[in-house]
Amino acid sequence: MGIFGGYDESKIKPLLKMAVSRFSMASNKKTALMKQHMREIAKLLAENKEEKARIRAEALIRDDGTIEAYEILQLTCELLFERIKLITTSKAVPEDLTSSISTLIWASNRVDIKELMDIRKQFKSKYGKQFDMEAFENRHGVCNERVVAKLSVQPPTAFLVQTYLEKIADQFEVDWKPANRLKPDQLAEPMAAPIGYSVQVAPGSRLIPVDAYTATASSGAEDDNVGAESVSDAISELGGSVGGGGYGYATTNAPASASVASASVAASRTSVARMNNDDEGNDEKKYINDIPVAQVVAEEDGEEPDIYIPPAPGMSSNDHRKPPANDDFDDLQARFNKLKR
Repeated sequence: MGIFGGYDESKIKPLLKMAVSRFSMASNKKTALMKQHMREIAKLLAENKEEKARIRAEALIRDDGTIEAYEILQLTCELLFERIKLITTSKAVPEDLTSSISTLIWASNRVDIKELMDIRKQFKSKYGKQFDMEAFENRHGVCNERVVAKLSVQPPTAFLVQTYLEKIADQFEVDWKPANRLKPDQLAEPMAAPIGYSVQVAPGSRLIPVDAYTATASSGAEDDNVGAESVSDAISELGGSVGGGGYGYATTNAPASASVASASVAASRTSVARMNNDDEGNDEKKYINDIPVAQVVAEEDGEEPDIYIPPAPGMSSNDHRKPPANDDFDDLQARFNKLKR
């Protein structure tokens, strides 16, 4: 009895008791973590990060199934602990315990409970290598179907994932509706791989989307007819260059990458138009404020031309004076000579 490492009741009994405690602690730990994961999923739904929330929900479903399997395996260990005398005295496997013993052997390397590996060795020593392999591979389908399903590596269905998301949204009072409704043929299939529709454009730099650039350029370029068409033309011109260059960027990413450049082109055209308009206005003001220049008026009788000062700025043409007479010049000359004295 266990002298050469065979079956030993004194070894398997404490192992079964220890496994019960291990299953209980593992279940409590996972339950606490799942509450935190549910809050994180609710936050993702509130931020419209649906694809990431679906992946987290799939992990949550797997943890939920693991806890369920742990509780069943815990009950199985308690049953075998109470019937250890029957197992010890029986040469063959008791019929009412075949499923329980086979389930523990099958789950020994599928759960993080190290005591199950030692329990499996004890049953292998008791009932032989053939029984151990049949139970480990579940050849005859005698293992607990619920445990096998919950510890399966197959992903959950898309319908189950969406149901979890809806329950979490209701529990945490998140106003969320699925972006894409599931089709009837998708309900029983695993969740589709993410395509990135919920990922924000330029999440690092937080740049304004292309639509906002178009609206800004349209409002600032009314005088030069620079609007949404100018931005669209700039995006189309830059689309090919962004997709090329040998850096592995796809052409579909061109609008998001070219949004800054297109807005710059539209803004530069707008600034040039405004500068031209300002120059025209300044020229008009310059002509209005020009200093009057003396002009030469020719006489009809062949006499020498007289010089006169044109009207002051702002005066109408009706206020123009005729060239001064000779008497006025003589009077001014006399006054000037008097002042010199």
